[in-house]
Amino acid sequence: MIEVQNVTKYYGNFRALDNISFSVAKGEVLGLLGPNGAGKTTAMRILTCFLPATSGTATVAGYDVFEDSLEVRRRLGYLPETPPLYPEMTVKSYLRFIADIREVPAKLQRERIDKVVVRTGLGDHLDRVIGTLSKGFRQRVGLAQALLHDPEVLILDEPTVGLDPNQIIEIRGLIQDLAADHTVILSTHILPEVSMTCKRVVIINEGRIVAVDTVENLEGKSGQASRYKICLKPVGLDWKSTIESVPGARVEHERVDGELVRFDLALPPEGGYEAVFKAVVAKGHVFTEITPARASLEEVFLRLTRTEEGAAGAERKVAA
Repeated sequence: MIEVQNVTKYYGNFRALDNISFSVAKGEVLGLLGPNGAGKTTAMRILTCFLPATSGTATVAGYDVFEDSLEVRRRLGYLPETPPLYPEMTVKSYLRFIADIREVPAKLQRERIDKVVVRTGLGDHLDRVIGTLSKGFRQRVGLAQALLHDPEVLILDEPTVGLDPNQIIEIRGLIQDLAADHTVILSTHILPEVSMTCKRVVIINEGRIVAVDTVENLEGKSGQASRYKICLKPVGLDWKSTIESVPGARVEHERVDGELVRFDLALPPEGGYEAVFKAVVAKGHVFTEITPARASLEEVFLRLTRTEEGAAGAERKVAA
């Protein structure tokens, strides 16, 4: 549904995007994740035909964003970080205005407006002036305008930024509902939004893509020591020294639970699990639980972006 190939974008001598490539399948919810200033918004603006790329190609629903921009715009809905609202208009008049400029046929306008109003929970606010709405409801109006022409693709740029916790939960629920029948790109620097709404993630930092994977796989990759949650039934007091006799093995956060002992086992990246297992069993101790501990998405994100900062930061400014 979306293909981005070798896209680079310069602002003068500043390289905002550096040869990025990724794709989004039909019906997929993709998280575009990165710190502020990473290049996420630039990528969104290129996909939505607001900006041309310096080089590379991008297509939406089979149409080139540079050569067929009108066809692309007909097939996508865009919610920028600041929703494109007219604060002096009522919600109803604004949606009618959007329906006109989106070329929704007159006979379908009422049906489309009613549908998005129900979906975004705006039914009790149609006669309210937009400028008097809370930020959460203004965000709902922004989503409604993005959905009004029934697009195949939704691109949402920081949809929960600046909202309070209750509003975030509401908007997150809306996005999860929209994912049932739209292809969605969700751009954010807020990690819980990605883990709760997206199946796959593109992590971008300093204009470069540093990872493309499922949330589950990323959480399983820490690039650090392997970690396990262990519950052990020891037969003596030497269980800890037995484990730590294996090079690099370390017992952490131990606690006694009746006749059991629970602890975290840290192993070096090169392994050691088999050696620990054999040593412990040879002493007669009994494992009752062994659970791999995944790195959080936050840990992976920080590791990847910090690794790239030093390498990429100096290269983004190029001499004239």
